[in-house]
Amino acid sequence: MRHIIRLAGSFSTDSRGNFAILTAATASMLAIVVGFGVNTAQVYNIRSGLGQALDAAVTSTARDLTTGIIKPADARDWIERFLTANGDPEFTSDDRLVLENIVVDQAKKTVQATAYVDTTVFFPLFTTNHPRVRATSAAIYSDKRVEIAMMLDVTGSMAKSGKVDKIGDLKTAASNAVKTVLKNQDAKNPRVRVALVPYASGVNVGGLAANLYAEKASASDLPPVTGTAIVGKTLPSYADYLTVVAKEFPRGDACATERKTANGKPDMSADGPDTVRTDKNGKKYYALVNRDDNLTGSGMNKCPDAKVIPLTADSKALLDSIDDFKANGYTAGAIAIQWTYYMLSASWRGVVKGAGLGDGPADRDDKKIHKVAILMTDGQFNTAYAGVTGNFNSQGSTSRGNAESLCTNMKAAGIEIFTIGFDLNNKSMSQSERDQAKGVLKNCASADASAIKHYFEVSTGAELDAAFQEIISNTEKLALTQ
Repeated sequence: MRHIIRLAGSFSTDSRGNFAILTAATASMLAIVVGFGVNTAQVYNIRSGLGQALDAAVTSTARDLTTGIIKPADARDWIERFLTANGDPEFTSDDRLVLENIVVDQAKKTVQATAYVDTTVFFPLFTTNHPRVRATSAAIYSDKRVEIAMMLDVTGSMAKSGKVDKIGDLKTAASNAVKTVLKNQDAKNPRVRVALVPYASGVNVGGLAANLYAEKASASDLPPVTGTAIVGKTLPSYADYLTVVAKEFPRGDACATERKTANGKPDMSADGPDTVRTDKNGKKYYALVNRDDNLTGSGMNKCPDAKVIPLTADSKALLDSIDDFKANGYTAGAIAIQWTYYMLSASWRGVVKGAGLGDGPADRDDKKIHKVAILMTDGQFNTAYAGVTGNFNSQGSTSRGNAESLCTNMKAAGIEIFTIGFDLNNKSMSQSERDQAKGVLKNCASADASAIKHYFEVSTGAELDAAFQEIISNTEKLALTQ
């Protein structure tokens, strides 16, 4: 015993022994902290992954469960399928993932589900060996009707160059978006309709061309007014007015530029062309959309072959149009946004129906109608005609300003705007041009809400496709309630 006491005393006075004790104690504490931290991070990641997988499962099935397409008795099977498909293999590869309970309320159109995972932590010494991680998610299905107008860039910079085929990438992404959004619909009573607005130096409005005013060089920028030999003393019916205009101002193509105000400025409204306006002298005319005489209609300023297609659920018509896209021309982005606005404005319903191009846009009703614009470009807006002089294809500042003004009006009209910048870091543009191109798209996009983003930058065809798919999925308006 005396020997042991002497050894203990010697050890207590030996600094090396003290250091060894401190080192051992510190290492043990550090191991505990590290082990606990690793376990905590592991459980957090599993909980996050489980929550995301469960969110995807209930939002993906909410429509069919609440409308009766999927029978309540089959709810568990369908949700489990989506849960397994979207879950991390770490907890879906065996029987640890359990779908605990499901509540479907068809009256309220809600689905709620709870699931848990008994996980195995890396350091069981510092926590429960198999902690149970649980998540609950709920979704409400909105049966709003959806109107989507897709503004698609078919300008010269989209042309195939070597191994890069941007126009091909756009065809694939836009076609896939149409297929996704229009699938599984009642053909006689579709819930979703899509419009296409392809654009370059102008917009080919196809069957709506009767509503254009083809300017003549050195003549008025306004359609003919009352008090002239062309119109007469009083304004005739809109149909008779169009007949007169077509005779006196024949069109060489169906290309549109900006509609102009009485002051020659771009008109930022979505009024229908059959709206009665007055000039600065109080003379009346109809608000036709201009076909500027400075648009030559040849070379890079040739009207795009691809035509505007008003809202439709005819996927074949949409897909056939996309398949024929060809890349050529400058980038009249603001003019394209103007026509995207028109395709979602109820003010254009009458002329769309009159042209035999469908039922036209519905009235605004935020509780029943969801109006969406998707604005896509691969470069800087650069073309404008209204109120400018000089080179009409070097009007970046004016075109961007017009675009942002139109976007502001669209958002005020209840239109949700998503924007996609494709290959905007291309070295063919200067840094300032890239920043300006991105800036107008960021400013045009609606504000992000929760996990839904509205501005996308993509570099490859696969990323472009993914952006369209993400936007389309958001238009279903499945809102998580928990």
